[in-house]
Amino acid sequence: MPQAIQISQFGGPEVMHLVDVTVGEPGPGEVRIRHQAIGLNYIDVYQRTGLYPNALPLNLGMEGAGIVEAVGEGVTHLKAGDRAAYAGGPPGSYSQVRVMPARTVCKLPDAISFETGAAMMLKGLTAQYLLKKTLPVEGLVAGDFILFHAAAGGVGLIACQWAKALGLQLIATAGSDAKCQLALEHGAAHAINYRSEDFVARVKAITGGAGVKVVYDSVGKDTFEGSLNVLRPFGLLASFGNASGPVPPFAPGILGAKGSLYITRATLFTHMATREASQAMADDLFAVVQSGAVKIRIDQRYPLAEVARAHTELEARSTTGCSILRP
Repeated sequence: MPQAIQISQFGGPEVMHLVDVTVGEPGPGEVRIRHQAIGLNYIDVYQRTGLYPNALPLNLGMEGAGIVEAVGEGVTHLKAGDRAAYAGGPPGSYSQVRVMPARTVCKLPDAISFETGAAMMLKGLTAQYLLKKTLPVEGLVAGDFILFHAAAGGVGLIACQWAKALGLQLIATAGSDAKCQLALEHGAAHAINYRSEDFVARVKAITGGAGVKVVYDSVGKDTFEGSLNVLRPFGLLASFGNASGPVPPFAPGILGAKGSLYITRATLFTHMATREASQAMADDLFAVVQSGAVKIRIDQRYPLAEVARAHTELEARSTTGCSILRP
């Protein structure tokens, strides 16, 4: 019988259990996919803890790659036997096989492995919408400075490479000298160890006091104020995660006082609202990976049954690059 990771209450890694599941035939607009590799992402932690609430019991996981076993009525872009990869809801990728909406499932090019596909879809599509669509009002051109927090993680290392390919000067922050070195090796122009350095002062020094046009911030509470303080006038703070906890309430008036700043709370899934949009973003990601400009680094691999250890290490910020689960 197929197995999946399920929670029946919100909490720590210990609430995840490997359970037997019944997987039926796909209905209209659905596919059944047998996973060959599964992505691990911080959104999985938010859903496990209840920060992002879902109905219980809940099968976790938002990303995977595998082989399509069957397609439902109306699905024309995939067929049984196709290699495929996806990022997006509903949760349930922590499984051997599942039925899910076909809308976000994309055909995986033969040149890209299942592990790479599973590791890169959510993180790579996140980097895509940030660098291509979540832009300051004055736009970005080659030579511009941008700040990217947690740049040695899965999204960050992809963003470092992609930003370099776009001619941007990405300033990375990370939590150790080794992680800073990793960001530099992946194309960051500068790297700041936020545990031993004041990132606000360093960014100001690097930019000659001008600040950056945009900050991409998945850390949240710990970096929020500093992120606002490094933006140049009309700059954008793009918040896309809460690894240190949610940003506390703030008075919008501070944005005016700091230089008519902009702030957005972006999510990948708004950008992937249609199959056409999902496919266009995936095509952009596939192209940059196949060109060699962006390489997907997988540093951790865990059996599906050891998902609690995977979450523990992810939350401790002891991982680098991407992590995958093996079903």
